[in-house]
Amino acid sequence: MISLDIVIVNWNAGPQLAQCLGSIAAADRSSFQLQRVVVVDNASSDGSADHGSFPQLPLVLLRNRENLGFAQASNQGAEGTRADYLLFLNPDTVLFPDSLSIPLRFMEQPGNGHIGIAGVRMVNEKGEAARTCSRLPSPGSFVAKSLGLDRILPQYFRPQQMVEWDHASSRQVGQVIGAFFLVRSTLFRNLGGFDERFFVYFEEVDLSLRAQILGANSYFIAETCIFHKGGGTSTQVKAKRLFYDLRSRILYARKHFGKAAAAIVLVLTLFIEPFPRLVLAFAHRSASEIRETVAGYGMLLSCLLSRSWRRA
Repeated sequence: MISLDIVIVNWNAGPQLAQCLGSIAAADRSSFQLQRVVVVDNASSDGSADHGSFPQLPLVLLRNRENLGFAQASNQGAEGTRADYLLFLNPDTVLFPDSLSIPLRFMEQPGNGHIGIAGVRMVNEKGEAARTCSRLPSPGSFVAKSLGLDRILPQYFRPQQMVEWDHASSRQVGQVIGAFFLVRSTLFRNLGGFDERFFVYFEEVDLSLRAQILGANSYFIAETCIFHKGGGTSTQVKAKRLFYDLRSRILYARKHFGKAAAAIVLVLTLFIEPFPRLVLAFAHRSASEIRETVAGYGMLLSCLLSRSWRRA
């Protein structure tokens, strides 16, 4: 029987974490062995790590004294795994009975050995599927995003996210969303896990690209789904969310693109993109959105001028 470890990184998820764990306990596990469910708590202050009792789960709780970010905490949870598969699962998700069995069965099918990573449909309270899969980024896609061309002229500048596809069918994709990220353990180990320079955002994009270089593709499975609230606990800190998203984008470009392309991405992100964001915030007449945008870019500028960034 194949085996699975589930890793959940928690930061102030409130009652969502207990709901997620309850759905894991209720999921069909007859076709595989669930070896561990590892909750890595990133110094939550809301008591969510004290999620109650789930004696039916092989639960392991790791507590960090500070918020180490998603990539590092995920690697921490995956360390020492002996399972065949690792599932990185967000605490703001709820599984359905077949959310685990169907993707594991797919991965085990003859002829699917070239699939290294799999994801499933994400639905909201109304049962509507979110369009979560993405193409792997290119210098052009980052430039188009910074200039807003992917929104103004999507027929000529395809958005990174595959919004034109309804996600009603299964297919190979560039990248599945990290909220449900099923990966072969041997592949994860061969890749050295997530790159911990990505505090949050783009860590799964980076891993998907490195997996593809090794010949391991990503696949979207439409035959099952999970509930995903979306945004998760990051909505609590919107300015920091913007900062980390922009920082990870620049880091990704620096890591995977040439120097010239990475420099263009940096300049556009830092000096061009803030203006349409602020115009939109003013159009919304939202003082909080204006403050969050200014604060996010202020944190980004401070980061880029720091010694730690030059060493990253």
